[in-house]
Amino acid sequence: MELMKALTNRYSTKKFDKTKSIPDEDIEKIKSLLQLAPSSTNVQPWHFIVASTEEGKKRVASAAQGDFSFNEPKILDASAVVVFATKTEITDEFLLHIADKEDQDGRFAEEKFKEGTHAARKMFVDLHKYDFKDLQHWSEKQVYLNLGSFLLGVSDMGIDAVPMEGLDMKALDKEFGLREKGFTSCVVVGLGYRASSDFNATLPKSRLDQSEIIEQV
Repeated sequence: MELMKALTNRYSTKKFDKTKSIPDEDIEKIKSLLQLAPSSTNVQPWHFIVASTEEGKKRVASAAQGDFSFNEPKILDASAVVVFATKTEITDEFLLHIADKEDQDGRFAEEKFKEGTHAARKMFVDLHKYDFKDLQHWSEKQVYLNLGSFLLGVSDMGIDAVPMEGLDMKALDKEFGLREKGFTSCVVVGLGYRASSDFNATLPKSRLDQSEIIEQV
């Protein structure tokens, strides 16, 4: 599917056809979309849970109770659900781990390039940690960069999706022990194929006019 078609066709799916499942080979592609997404300085401050079993989806749906019960069917009827989580702390050890992985992947012709890349990445992290004091918020921005490319990617694959923030993230963190692992959940995406009764599938896409939002100079 071409890019503009994928952008035009995607929408927030309100009702999934629970009789349709995403093929295993596409689940592997979905994992690659999560892995290959961009982030500032390639810092990758994220963790993902892909729930494609009934038991896994029920665990995610534990966060869709009470005031958030309206999102429970979107989790349980989806073919798969992805939990996007953000790192709660970016340590020097983690930054060195990234540099080592980049080195293994052949990104540095000389050791000095590795050292320079690590120093630059640490500089930006330290700016947000000590000067701007918004490291958690900055890290979450990187997760949302991933989310944007992910939604476009699954649309290009012909898979419908709905991002959900209306969940008890504390309950989700507890269910999967995320905080103990150094992460906290921020958004969940249901994946599958739209039901014929999904009212949102037939509504026209609406966006502000380009003349209002774009200034060309």
